Amino acid sequence: MTFCVESETDKTLPFDVEEIAKKVISEALASEDCPYEASVSLLLTDDAGIHAMNHEFRGIDMPTDVLSFPNVDYDRPADFSGLEDKAEDYFEPESGELFLGDIVINVDRVYSQASEYGHSLLREYAFLTAHSMLHLLGYDHMTPKEAEEMEQKQEAILSGLGITRELCE
Repeated sequence: MTFCVESETDKTLPFDVEEIAKKVISEALASEDCPYEASVSLLLTDDAGIHAMNHEFRGIDMPTDVLSFPNVDYDRPADFSGLEDKAEDYFEPESGELFLGDIVINVDRVYSQASEYGHSLLREYAFLTAHSMLHLLGYDHMTPKEAEEMEQKQEAILSGLGITRELCE
C-alpha cells in the first residue's frame, strides 16, 4: 500500500498519525476484501482549511470534520469487479496500485469531537479515517439503512484494531 500524509496545520496529535491511518486503512481494505494493492492520500488541515475546501468542492460554506474525495466509481460499494476495464482511470501507472482517493481530516475537529463524545483523540482520528475510507470504497449514509451499514462497518474496523471509545488521559 502506498500512503501519503501531508499536513497544512500547526496543530499536532499525540500519536503517529501516519501509523494509525495506515492501520485503519489496511483494516478497512481487508474488511472489504480488496483484491488490489491500493494507494490513498491524507491531508491534515484545520477549520479554516477544510472550510475553504468544503465551500469550493461542495458549495457548503462551513467547516466540517472530514472530507472524502473518491477516485473510483463503484456499481455497488466495494465491488471491485470490472475496475481493470478502466485501469487508466483507477490504477497508478507506475505502481499498478488502485488509487482510491483523498482523505482530508480537520485536526481542530479531532480535538473538539473527542472531547464532545468523551473518547480519546486517537479514537476520533481513527473513526474519521475509517469513515472516510468507507466513502472511498463507495459507501454513503444518505438513507437510514446506508447510515446503519456504515456505522456497523466503522465499528467493526475500529474494534478489529482494538480502538475503543474509552476516554484516555
